[in-house]
Amino acid sequence: MNMDKAYVKSHIEHGINTIEFFHPQSNSLPGKILEELAREIHFAGTHDDTKVIILQSGGDKTFCAGASFDELTAIKNEQEGLQFFSGFANVINAMRKCTKLIIGRIQGKCVGGGVGLASSVDYAIATNKADIKLSELAVGIGPFVVGPAVERKIGVSAFSGLAIDATTWRNAEWARKKGMFAEMHETIEGMDEAVYRLANTLAHSNPEAMAAIKKTFWTGTEHWDTLLKERAAVSGKLVLSEFTRNAINKFKTKS
Repeated sequence: MNMDKAYVKSHIEHGINTIEFFHPQSNSLPGKILEELAREIHFAGTHDDTKVIILQSGGDKTFCAGASFDELTAIKNEQEGLQFFSGFANVINAMRKCTKLIIGRIQGKCVGGGVGLASSVDYAIATNKADIKLSELAVGIGPFVVGPAVERKIGVSAFSGLAIDATTWRNAEWARKKGMFAEMHETIEGMDEAVYRLANTLAHSNPEAMAAIKKTFWTGTEHWDTLLKERAAVSGKLVLSEFTRNAINKFKTKS
């Protein structure tokens, strides 16, 4: 796996902390990237100079392709499976517990864990190329870790439809209507303008009020530290099945 060009980086300007991740395989998420993302989000949440966070990925095509297939096929036992999927749990929980509002810049397609990231930001601004798909069932697992975040954002009905029909893309307009995206723009330029306009406004808003309002958004998720770890264990066990091994290898051959 080419990790040479993969990165997570952040920079703060005028109170706006931009956290960007990148991986050459369509912004997929190996364990190292997940670990660094969780750490950067946690740090931004405790940093006095940070007033608002923008979460984005590098490149102009895919926002995030979800779990790294290379790492999924390398998992040898349930403990390794739990450890890998806990990476997603840690990122979602870091976003949930972060006291700063997080704006998501969603420039392109979201798959699996990428849908989980897009659902966990507080305000997602997307382009019309940002189609979404929860592909987990197609490879013999399920969206167990990201499920609570997606369900919280778009409701049980829309989430269950995504989870069951795991090979079908839903377009960005569908995601906007269901509430996953707060805004959808025709161009990357239009999206970026909206992202920075909102970020600038929030950077000049009352930090205490924003922290309090964020807390209300996430009411009822206080048990997620435990829940998402339990869900990670389910995925970690399923990924070892022969069905999943074969399905992932077929996907890798296609891509």
